[in-house]
This record gives sequence, C-alpha cells and structure tokens, in this order.
Amino acid sequence: MLGFAIVAAGALILLHAAWQSLAASDPRMQGALLGGTMAALATALGTVPVLLSQQFSQRAYDSMLGFGAGVMLAASSFSLVIPALNAAKAQGAGGWGAGGIVGMGILVGAALLLAIDRAVPHEHFVKGLEGPQARAMKRVWLFVLAISLHNLPEGLAIGVAFAGPDALGAQALATGISIQDVPEGMVVALALRSVGYGRVLSAGLGVLSGLVEPLAAVFGVLVIGLSASLLPWGLAVAAGAMLFVISHEIIPESHRKGHEAYATCGLMLGFVIMMLLDTALG
Repeated sequence: MLGFAIVAAGALILLHAAWQSLAASDPRMQGALLGGTMAALATALGTVPVLLSQQFSQRAYDSMLGFGAGVMLAASSFSLVIPALNAAKAQGAGGWGAGGIVGMGILVGAALLLAIDRAVPHEHFVKGLEGPQARAMKRVWLFVLAISLHNLPEGLAIGVAFAGPDALGAQALATGISIQDVPEGMVVALALRSVGYGRVLSAGLGVLSGLVEPLAAVFGVLVIGLSASLLPWGLAVAAGAMLFVISHEIIPESHRKGHEAYATCGLMLGFVIMMLLDTALG
C-alpha cells in the first residue's frame, strides 16, 4: 500500500505541474489533460461496486470486456485511422502515400506494444507469468503493469487526438474511451479480487491504473507539438497500439470461459455506441 501511495502521489504531482506550466497557455494540452483525467475518473468509478463488495457473474464480466473491446475498435477506426488519413492527405500525400503512412504507423504502434509486452515483466490474466525475471516481482505489481499496458494506448490516443485540428472528434474519442473505462475499471478490480486481494487494495490498484491515461495524454500532445508532420503518424501509432490490446488481451480474455456469444454482443454494442458518439459529436 505504501508503494501504491507513492506512485499515485507522484503521478498527481506530475499532472499538477503539467497543468500549471502548459495547460493555461495551450488549449490542446488543457483538452488532453481534461480528457485523460475524465478517463481516469471513469476507471475509478468502475471500481466502486468492488469496493462495496458487489458480485458479478462471469457472463457479465465477459460481456463488459467485449463492450470495452467494441468501443476501442470503433475509436481506433473513426477517431484515429480516418483522421490520420485525412491529416496525411492535408499534408500533400496522395491516396497511396496516405495509406502507406497510416499503415506503417499502425504496424509501428502494434510493434511497440508487442516489444513492451515481451520486455516488461508482467502477468496476463489468461496466460500467467511472462517476461524476464517475472517471478521475482510481486504478483500485485505484475497485474498493475499488465493493466497499465492496456491503458497506455488509450491515454496516448486522447493526447494525439487533442493535438490535432478536430477538437470535436477528440472529445468524442475521450468520451468513448471514458465510457469503456467504467467497465474496464470494474473488471480490473474484479480480476484482482478473484485471485485473493482485498477490496480496498483491488479498487485502489484499479484507480492507479487509470492514472496512466492523463500522463500518456500529456506525452501525446508533447510529441505532436514537436512537429505538425508527426500528426498522422501519431494518430496511426495510437490506433495500432489500441488494436494490439484489443486482439492480444481483451478479446482472448472475454472468450476464455465459454461466453463468446455474450462477449461478441457486447463488442457489437460498444462499437455501435462509439460510432454514434463519434458521428454525433464529430
């Protein structure tokens, strides 16, 4: 618990410093911080039922995972890939050139997440321990690292979106990710609770995992701020990272207990809701 408190305090101090030094004079940074913070708060909200000792069936758990995957899939498509193509074309690229830039960016994003997945000791909920010296780390921090891998591309996507010219699209993306983060926070805390951790610790680690998102959002704005030409690449890399998480983590987890139909229905519903949000707000 002491380590949790130290990490959480450090993250809050960093966010406050970023707000003081950058957000007041940079509306893009302000939007990214607000969007990332909204996502973090949504993650925290999802842990409340676990803190109150509410129980959920495995079927509901898998349906919520599927819903989150659908939201992320639509967000990567409508709020990242399509704007990335438009940004590349606005910078003078032709149809093939824009497609090549975005395609390469998607592959780079997926490759980065794969490299992190292989290099950082962590624990999958399905496959167990992975990575160098994984057994030397406490299981609770292995879970936190795995959860952070999930939230990293979401926060990055929010920051990159707010760094672009489409503020309404960025708001739609942040809203969609926040909606997805409510059940995600819940299933994270439930997963920790199911392997024996206490209510407070499970909820606290779920809240901590959400703090990755505003930090990653700040980083996304800073990177795109270096050069406008990086915008299509940033959007595409964020999309690739999100697609990797969907395929590598969320869908396998939602299907492993025999509730594929419920998980798929959740995915379809999440996709449609995020698509409607993006269309209505964008």
